[in-house]
Amino acid sequence: MRFIQQVLVSASLGLIMAAATASPTAPQNGAEYRTLERQQPTEAGKKVEVTEFFWYSCPHCFAFEPSLAEWVKKNADNITFKRVPVAFRDSFIPQQKLYYALEAMGKSEEMQRKVFNAIHVERQQIDTDATILDFVGKQGLDKQKFADVYNSFGMQSKVRQASSMQEAYKIDGVPTIAIDGKYLTSPSIVGTAFGKSQPENVLATSTLQVMDALVAKAQAERKGATTAPAAPAAKAAKAPAKK
Repeated sequence: MRFIQQVLVSASLGLIMAAATASPTAPQNGAEYRTLERQQPTEAGKKVEVTEFFWYSCPHCFAFEPSLAEWVKKNADNITFKRVPVAFRDSFIPQQKLYYALEAMGKSEEMQRKVFNAIHVERQQIDTDATILDFVGKQGLDKQKFADVYNSFGMQSKVRQASSMQEAYKIDGVPTIAIDGKYLTSPSIVGTAFGKSQPENVLATSTLQVMDALVAKAQAERKGATTAPAAPAAKAAKAPAKK
């Protein structure tokens, strides 16, 4: 019994020490963020790619959205931002199609907050083909054009691609932010590093600080890879002189 008590005390002290050293401005791998075992390809070119994995019906995604949107605007010169709607089960697929149809129509950013508000503030049910089409029609969008895109063959490809990315990035909760195809962080991950529950606004602020640090880290790594001196070429062996 005494041994078990000592183990529990040691574990508790370990959690307390981890929480005490947690710092979103100087995040540590395995605490405020995770590193993927296999880095994923990105399409951002010289900028750092930042990807949000989200779900419209997630209350934490809704709470994080305003702070995230402001952060993206502030960092527009350094990052390329994209969103990936997740599907932990088949019932999520209509909302995936909702996002990608809006994106195809050039309306995703304009409608992002409106969809969140309709679900979480107005308590509308927007998670089936019928309710989504009804919602879109009430927003003044071309309902027929939306329906054509929503039901298109290309939409199936988008949904499959989203599922592949979700699996490749090992997404087990939302919102989750991926930095440069390599690092993952989220309000949940940051909150766990703190070792105790925190208000949503505190977690949002801390997560954005971790994202700042990870973008800077990715930029430094890119610069280091670019400026690293090339390894000297091996000298060719001299052929023996002919006698």
